[in-house]
Order: sequence, then C-alpha cells, then structure tokens
Amino acid sequence: MDKMSFRCVGLNTTFDTKKTSESICEVVDRQGDKQLARVSLGSDGKTTREVLAGTGKFEGMQMSGTVTELGPFPTIKPGTYQACNRQTGTYKLK
Repeated sequence: MDKMSFRCVGLNTTFDTKKTSESICEVVDRQGDKQLARVSLGSDGKTTREVLAGTGKFEGMQMSGTVTELGPFPTIKPGTYQACNRQTGTYKLK
C-alpha cells in the first residue's frame, strides 16, 4: 500500500490545548483503485485509520490501524498539505 495518494476533507479542533481531527479521505493507488477512509486524531494523540469502502482490489476490504506522521514537509501550494505517513495495522481482502 505504498505510494498511495490521499485527498481529504475534515475538521480540526483544539479545546483546552487538546487537539482532535476527523477526516474523510479518497485514497487512490497507482492502478486507480480507491478506498474511502476515515482518519481520526483523538484527544489521546493517537491517529487511527479505517477503510469504509473500496473499489477494484479494495472492494470489501476491512482495514484498521494507526498512523505516525513523518515530516514536517513544506507546503508547495497554498491550501494544500504534504505529508508522509507510516501506517501500521491489519487488513483483510474480500
């Protein structure tokens, strides 16, 4: 699952110095197969990823895990965010 592209929309919050975020992402691999994923940063500081739906080889896939962001990386275009993440967890194909 290396070198996949993410396009996300979400909401980030900070209350009493605790950050949370919830994003829904379209994830595309090099062959054009897609995943719809939920990426959540909890108040405990842990980021999790869950696949909600998929196309092609990802259809019916079950996946969950944690995310560790590597970086930071500079923004190359206003309104965008660049990152590289190490994701660990489990998955099961249909």
